[in-house]
Amino acid sequence: MLNITLENAGKQYNHTWIFSDLNATLTSGRSTAILGANGSGKSTLLQMIASAIMPSNGSISYSFKGNIIRPEHAFRLMSIAAPYMELIEDFTLTEMICFHRRLKPLIRNMTTAELIRIMQLEENAAKPIRYFSSGMKQRVKLALAIMSDTPALLLDEPVSNLDQKAVEWFRGLVSTHKEERLIVISSNSVAAEHDFCTNTIRMEDYKSRTHTAPAPMFF
Repeated sequence: MLNITLENAGKQYNHTWIFSDLNATLTSGRSTAILGANGSGKSTLLQMIASAIMPSNGSISYSFKGNIIRPEHAFRLMSIAAPYMELIEDFTLTEMICFHRRLKPLIRNMTTAELIRIMQLEENAAKPIRYFSSGMKQRVKLALAIMSDTPALLLDEPVSNLDQKAVEWFRGLVSTHKEERLIVISSNSVAAEHDFCTNTIRMEDYKSRTHTAPAPMFF
């Protein structure tokens, strides 16, 4: 059982609060959608949950199977797919998966060939990633994250660059592999990305302190 607890968490860049006073408990077996407009802080919050950045105020804590996990070690428990994450373009698809497996084991220790079949990219196994379309790259990112053997799955705008057939593929893959996992999905209110989530965090609810502080005056 993985638990992630945010207490009065907020993030400030320069003099501007992106969000503040956010309280939430995320736990295994539950799916949470982070909703908001562009620039509302969805990706910032997702990166905070992933322990990539720390809150400017408040706190975030992690526990796994009853043991406290230090934030700098929490990444081992998570897999993430996001538009701002890049694949290694010079690698072939096969090489990309082999490299990923060194960092995160796959569910059931599946073979590279099996994962390529799940991606439905068998004909592209030996093709360098740089020649993939944006939709193919997104399919690779999602499959690598979803099929990693981690208790937490974090997805930022997962249906970006996917056509309708690929959206259905994504939803089926998540549905098959979401049991007992802590799932957080950041979405610009696209129903296909998050309508299966049981909990919601709306970023506009955490803007009460969001303001630009006055610039300091010098005499």
